[in-house]
Amino acid sequence: METLTIHTKNKAQSKAIKAVLKAMEIPFETKSEGNYNPEFVAKIKASEEEEKHGKTKAISTDDLWK
Repeated sequence: METLTIHTKNKAQSKAIKAVLKAMEIPFETKSEGNYNPEFVAKIKASEEEEKHGKTKAISTDDLWK
C-alpha cells in the first residue's frame, strides 16, 4: 500500500483527479486547507507566541465575573 499526496491548483484539477480515482475504484480521502481566515490564524499564532514568552496574565475564574 502506498499513500500519495496530490496538490491540485484548482477545482477543475481536483474534480478530474477524483473522477479518475473513482473510475479506477481507488479509495481516497480529501482534506480541505485554508478553512480559516489568514488574519485570524495570524492573531492566534501571535497570541501563542506571547504566551510562550510570558506576556499573558492569568485571571482566576472566581474573579472573572466581579
